Amino acid sequence: MKTSEINELTNKEIIERIQAEKENLVRLKLNHAVSPLDNPLKIKESRRDIARLKTILRSRELNEQKN
Repeated sequence: MKTSEINELTNKEIIERIQAEKENLVRLKLNHAVSPLDNPLKIKESRRDIARLKTILRSRELNEQKN
C-alpha cells in the first residue's frame, strides 16, 4: 500500500486497515511456522504497511493538536 493511497483514507478507515493488517500478519506468521510460505517477504511487507498506516495516523493526530 502506497502512502498516497493511505492519505486518501479517513482516520476510521485507517484504524480498520491497521486491525485487518495485524490479523493478516498473525495469520502469515502462523502459516510460516507450520510450513514455509511461498513468499516470506509478505511478512515484511505486512509489517511495513502497518507502520505506514500508524505513521500517517499519528501525524494527523499531531496536526490536529497543533491547530
